[in-house]
Amino acid sequence: MTSLDPTDLKILSIMQQNANYTTQEIADKTNLSQSPCWRRINRLEAAGIIRKNVTLLNSQALGFDLVVFATVNLTTQGRNSLTEFEEKIRCFPEVVECYTMTGTWDYMLKVVAKGIRRYEIFVREHLLSLDQIREVHSHIAVTEIKNTTELPLFGVQ
Repeated sequence: MTSLDPTDLKILSIMQQNANYTTQEIADKTNLSQSPCWRRINRLEAAGIIRKNVTLLNSQALGFDLVVFATVNLTTQGRNSLTEFEEKIRCFPEVVECYTMTGTWDYMLKVVAKGIRRYEIFVREHLLSLDQIREVHSHIAVTEIKNTTELPLFGVQ
């Protein structure tokens, strides 16, 4: 892991809040000149700490008003089944997050859809068509309390 000093953490914090800032704006906020700031950002990118810059969309404004956490158990857990399932899940744009789990479930998926009917179609036509799936349980989110992409950098060093 790359060692991070307080200035690196400040740069990362600023970029998490708004990736549209120019290098000069970030430099101004961190009391650096533009060139050293640019070199630090490039070093953080090269180290894989900054993966990419993206635009966060408003899911509600686009009609994606349903968030479902689907827990999945597979029929078998051999390496081939796991790999095959994971490859197929990556192809479904409705699945915005997927995690392997400990405990009762093999996987947890975060799925977004434009309403319950679209989710039902996704489950019937896509998820349940995968041979690896034994069962799917859907947990519908009612109210979003917190949703952030910002990591808690205050204790990192």
